[in-house]
Amino acid sequence: MSAEQDDRPQPLDAQALARLRELDPDGRQGVVQRVLAAYDTSLTRMVVQLRLQAEAPDADVVAGIAHTLKSSSASVGALALSRACAELEARLRGGQAADLRHDIERIVALAEAAQRAAAAILRS
Repeated sequence: MSAEQDDRPQPLDAQALARLRELDPDGRQGVVQRVLAAYDTSLTRMVVQLRLQAEAPDADVVAGIAHTLKSSSASVGALALSRACAELEARLRGGQAADLRHDIERIVALAEAAQRAAAAILRS
């Protein structure tokens, strides 16, 4: 693995996942699985909505999606996605909608990485 790959943020933060596991230390309640499954379902919907926005983006709609993803992603440890959504939301709320298609592509790519990581945990 190259040094460049080592510096990339992980799709799901190990410390955030550990905090989720602390809520259900013995795993009997299935907290991590339930939270990640709900996140996966929500993320799927949000990615579809973002892809629909890619052709003719509406800054208000995209800002709303970014706002929703920002919070839910932070709660499961998808910190890179959460940060990207926070930055995008702030820019859009400030009236800076230049290159919105590129922003959507970036958010979708980060969301898909987070979704793959969540799916791997759910399969284990």
